[in-house]
Amino acid sequence: MQWRNSSERYGLLSMGLHWLMLLLLIAVYACIELREFFPKGSEPREALKTWHFMLGLSVFVLIWFRLGVNRLGHHPRIEPELPLWQKQSARVMHYGLYGFMVFMPLAGWLILSASAKPIPFFGLTLLPLINESKNVAEFIKQIHETVGTLGYFLVGLHTAAALIHHYLLGDNTLRRMLPKQD
Repeated sequence: MQWRNSSERYGLLSMGLHWLMLLLLIAVYACIELREFFPKGSEPREALKTWHFMLGLSVFVLIWFRLGVNRLGHHPRIEPELPLWQKQSARVMHYGLYGFMVFMPLAGWLILSASAKPIPFFGLTLLPLINESKNVAEFIKQIHETVGTLGYFLVGLHTAAALIHHYLLGDNTLRRMLPKQD
């Protein structure tokens, strides 16, 4: 299998980044959801929150690399060709997912900054993006939580569309993002 995209399939780099981003998003959501099983202030709860922050910032770092790879690479054809409305829907969905993966970690970083809390990133402490403001922190936190809930729907809809294309429509939408099976 080749590293770069071809007109028929995504290459290993694009596939790897796609599936790595999915795993990171699952881990980010798992950390923030699982923290609820532990009392406030407890060590496991704080560790899960820290991992939520670090994995979220990892999404932020990797999404820029993924956007660059996406911009420079070919986009394999979908066969049979999709109707225009499906192409446009897919484009909107991808813009939504990319926007989500840029906005959410950035919002988290802003929340920690405005809360005057450290911004951990695998042994580093990142600089705050804005000055301390409890009101700003609370406002951004509400948006972050709302968009986080919408993220479940974005990822779910993206997954459902891929499965519908694969199992019901029988096109190669999903197969282009899977390793080639001989």
